Amino acid sequence: MDFVAGCIGGAAGVLVGHPFDTVKVRSTAYSLQGNTMRLLGQDTPTHQFLAGAAAGTIQCVICCPMELAKTRMQMQGTGEKKPSKKLYKNSLDCLVRIYRREGLWGVNRGMLTTLIRETPGFGVYFWAYDVLTRSLGCEPDNRYMIPKLLFAGGMAGIASWLSTYPVDVIKSRLQADGVGGVNQYSSIADCVRQSVRKEGYMVFTRGLTSTLLRAFPVNATTFATVTLVLMYARRSEEGLSDCEPAQPGHHTQIKQQPSSL
Repeated sequence: MDFVAGCIGGAAGVLVGHPFDTVKVRSTAYSLQGNTMRLLGQDTPTHQFLAGAAAGTIQCVICCPMELAKTRMQMQGTGEKKPSKKLYKNSLDCLVRIYRREGLWGVNRGMLTTLIRETPGFGVYFWAYDVLTRSLGCEPDNRYMIPKLLFAGGMAGIASWLSTYPVDVIKSRLQADGVGGVNQYSSIADCVRQSVRKEGYMVFTRGLTSTLLRAFPVNATTFATVTLVLMYARRSEEGLSDCEPAQPGHHTQIKQQPSSL
């Protein structure tokens, strides 16, 4: 059910501003986080962070190649004086061609920086949402429950991006490196050094404002949708009479995370 709710929440995020491939990534992450929480047992903010970090780590296997393909397709023709015919037909064709030229390593270019971004990023994402919904008191009978869920989801998205944005900058540069036939960076450290030397430390915040402006509505919609879908799904399974959509040891509030539902 976590996977289904993640799909619905991801689809809702698409309508607000995320690219469609985010549905696959988000649905996978929510499913993994929910399964990890069930293994951990007790529902606490710390466990939410650990489950989110585990989900972020595992879904890198999907996320990294997808983002590589997206980056390469967006940069087709870069560095060429006369733009030629597009090299890639679609994302799958892009990955197949990269694999033929560079092997498995090429398809997973940027994997380490993706892991460094996704592992703490998803941990902070689920932790922040859990802490905020607990603090705001998102109770099922509260007339402001949905606005509170939207606020908590939006702020969780912002917190996640703030914690990982500099790493995302480096990841994007490494995945774009080599387009046009020229490799600029020999390693992550070299990319950091060259970026700082040429553009200063503000390079790590370039584009942050627009990212945060998009992150709030997208994650507000996604998290609120997932939470509500799982809450009503559980109610339909257990029956309205004996349904208690509250967290273990936190019985007065709505189930705040996909795993808790």
